[in-house]
Amino acid sequence: MVVVGAGFSGIGTAIRLRRAGIHDFVVLERAGEVGGIWRDNTYPDVGVDIPIWGYCYSFEPNPNWRHAYAKGEELRSYAEHCVEKYGVRPHLRLDTEVSGMRFDDDRDEWVVTTSRGTYRARFVIHAFGALGRPKQPEIAGLDEFAGAVIHSARWDHEAKTSGRVAVIGTGSSAVQIIPEVADSAAELVVFQRTPIWVIPKPDFPVPRLLRWGFRRLPLLLSIPRWIVLVWLEVLYNGVFRFKLPFVVTLLERLAGAALRRQVPDPRLRERLSPSYRFGCKFLTLSNRYYRTFAREHVRLVSADIESADATGIRTADGAHHPIDTLILATGFEVFERTSLPRYPILGAGGTDLGDYFAANRIVCYEGVTLPVCPNAFIIHGPYSMTGSFFLTIENAAAHAVRCITEARRRGATRVTVTDEAFTRFGDEMIARQASSIFFNSNCEQARSFYFDRNGDVPLFRPTTSVEAWWRMRRFPLTDYVFGSRIDAARHREPAGHGEAP
Repeated sequence: MVVVGAGFSGIGTAIRLRRAGIHDFVVLERAGEVGGIWRDNTYPDVGVDIPIWGYCYSFEPNPNWRHAYAKGEELRSYAEHCVEKYGVRPHLRLDTEVSGMRFDDDRDEWVVTTSRGTYRARFVIHAFGALGRPKQPEIAGLDEFAGAVIHSARWDHEAKTSGRVAVIGTGSSAVQIIPEVADSAAELVVFQRTPIWVIPKPDFPVPRLLRWGFRRLPLLLSIPRWIVLVWLEVLYNGVFRFKLPFVVTLLERLAGAALRRQVPDPRLRERLSPSYRFGCKFLTLSNRYYRTFAREHVRLVSADIESADATGIRTADGAHHPIDTLILATGFEVFERTSLPRYPILGAGGTDLGDYFAANRIVCYEGVTLPVCPNAFIIHGPYSMTGSFFLTIENAAAHAVRCITEARRRGATRVTVTDEAFTRFGDEMIARQASSIFFNSNCEQARSFYFDRNGDVPLFRPTTSVEAWWRMRRFPLTDYVFGSRIDAARHREPAGHGEAP
């Protein structure tokens, strides 16, 4: 068995496999360390956007968090801790990058090609997460720029940020980076395509006495954990699913009050104010972001970027902005053709998964499986994400392990979700997301990466976390066909969920 990725998704999946008594698997990781996005993202002030007690495995609460909103370093340490404590280390194959895979219909096996050779596996679990491939902006002449170019997800700690610095983007990474870079830069230019809602961040150092109490009485950790989980559920359902006016308005007022307090210039405030409702884009929190633009050496540029040259950036209004260092806070490829999938995958009957997603809506049964990919499971697949990142991991891993253990119990070599179950789930998710904020507001102005090219929002699951937890563990086994390569000889055309518009 092969698990792809050693971020929190891969680590959590490996732990679930071991706890189910499954030990014949390897975890393939392209890098030399575990940690996923918290290994790759090392930009200044990188950290989580939710209180840390809700951002960890349910079975491994951590009493030692030093900040209510933990920094990247703490998350990397937590990943290493889980690898060691739960015996994942022997399964790791680091510095092993997957370059492609295909399903062998004759043997009911996946053939996985890597930088260190080929693996054959009965089952494959894709646990590489949704935010792993940095998105590069398409700017004419960018290759000619003579200064340093840094992407937020591949931070260059040797590059200087003390001269004339520019940041492209105002998303969640930029909100953390911009105040830090402003402290060191002689001049800072921020290129904003779309303003973003930023609410205050109630961060604080966790007192040593409280950490000591958590270590002595682990049950105490359940208090902040449940507070955070309930808050996330209210936020997720009140904002994303049902667009409850009082919740959305409250958060907008929090952001607006912070903006008025930190930016005295009314014209600048207007340029920083979004024209869409809160929730259309990724949740962002900061106590310093807005006030940074009130500093004399910081400029906000809202004109579209037209091109780059050796010395800077030219915008559509004809202005040329000379810079020494360019920071790309342009996010990740999520629903682009190059990330669906990240490497060539040929499923049953030689179906190319990239072509499949290009021709059909982006759906996976319960966010985990596809009819065209037998014996394959996805962690953080379409329509799997609820309010809690780690709950999503545990849900999907539980779903995959249930299928695998049932196949082994039956002596089956092939597990495939039925066309009927796949279509039923996709229709339900697409219908239910119609009540969300994304389709009942002016989110089209937000230019959010939540939307795929079909106008759907497959990143989020339009259900409560409780419903997701139950369904991912109690789905009818009749929604799958457990068979063998002999049964597969009766070949059929792969099913799709609606043609792409």
